Order: sequence, then structure tokens, then C-alpha cells
Amino acid sequence: MPTPKSPSKSLNLLFSLRGWLAVLLFAIPSMVWVAILPGRARRRRWARRCARVLLRLMGIGLKVQGLAHLPETCIVAANHASYLDGVILTAALPPRFGFVIKREITKVPLVGWMTQRVGSEFVERFDKHGARHDASRLMRSAQRGDCLGIFPEGTFIAEPGLRVFHLGGFMAAARAGLPVVPIAIRGARSILPAHCWMPRRGHLQVQVLPAIQPAARNGDAARKLRDEVRLQVLAHCGEPDHARHGAPE
Repeated sequence: MPTPKSPSKSLNLLFSLRGWLAVLLFAIPSMVWVAILPGRARRRRWARRCARVLLRLMGIGLKVQGLAHLPETCIVAANHASYLDGVILTAALPPRFGFVIKREITKVPLVGWMTQRVGSEFVERFDKHGARHDASRLMRSAQRGDCLGIFPEGTFIAEPGLRVFHLGGFMAAARAGLPVVPIAIRGARSILPAHCWMPRRGHLQVQVLPAIQPAARNGDAARKLRDEVRLQVLAHCGEPDHARHGAPE
């Protein structure tokens, strides 16, 4: 006789199915709705509402702390641990924020269209010439006073730990004289880690930490800003320092 599934495995399977039903029946129509709305500000407001509803439909709790730390204009920098991170920050932050996303996303059907329509900034990860052009564009965007959200690790892996932060977003902040707000996301990796497409039960916490102002508008100030922001995220994200174990830049 086959061994019956344990109640916990059955509940986990039901939870995963609930998550995918929420994506199919709500998230996909919502992306179309957001993309066709007129006006970027309106699209961002609806994207925030839809992200919050999606998490509730998936049965994922979200607690946000420290929004009072956000200046009117700033760059936010968060740890990156899950496919959910973009949805999480969209739900957690005011709709004035746009996000810096890898350019490969533009090739994903519907997702690429929707992210372009809400005013995301796209960057190259593998083309050095393109990356320099992207850095200049982000700098101009920051100088205009646009609020940007970045994941300075650049990508994420299944193994827990905060990876090395790339410099680009911090250089843009320093050159523009904009403060950077560290954000720690907890719980995302355990719910939907890398290489996993079945969401697990869990609870999310987003902690917005006090803003850090760049000391000057040069490369040294950008590197110091990056290191200070990373220390704050590391202290609050609940994960080990991956850079101490030989993680590559």
C-alpha cells in the first residue's frame, strides 16, 4: 500500500496551490489592468494595491515597520532573497518609488510590459559598456529627484546570506546628494527561494531603517555609503554575512 501523505505535506501542497491560483486568477489580470491604465502615478498606485491584495490572497502576512524614516526623495536599498522581493517592496513602499531591475525582465511576457509601464529602470548585468550607460542614466534619474528602489546584491541564490553590494546605485545617490534608506526584508527566502516555484507558508517583515546621507559627491563617499547601508541591512535581515565566506563580488 502507498504511504499516505503526512498532514503537514498535504497542507503545504494546498498552500502552494492556493498561491498559484492567486497568481493565475488575480496577478495576471492585475498586471494587464495596471499596464493599460493612463498615467504613471495612477499605474503605480494600482500596482501597490494589487501587490497587497496578491499577498493576502496567497495567505502571506506582511508587516511593515519604519515608513516614517523615508525622506520625500531618496533611494532605498534592500536585501534580495526571493522572487517575491519586487512584489514585497511594491506592496510596502509608497507608490512614488520606481525600481531598478535587470534588463532580462523586459523579455518576460507581460511582466516586462507591466514593469516598463510603471516606470522601472532597467540595467545590464553582463555588458560592461551597457552597464556604464545605465549607471549614467540612473545618476540623471536620481539628480531629477526620482525615488528609486534597488537590490544592490544584483541577484539571489538559495543559500542564506547577504551578498556583496554593487556600487552603481550608491554612486548615483552620492553624485545626486540623495540619502539612501536601508531596508531589511525577512522571511522571503523561506517562502519562495531561488529555483523553487512552490510557495511555502510564512510571514514577511519589512523594516525601513533610518536614512544615511552621503558625505560627499565622489567615489569614496559612494563606497562608504554602500558599506554603511550594507552593515545596517546585515544587522536586521536575520541572515549571515555571505561575503565573509568567500562570496564573489
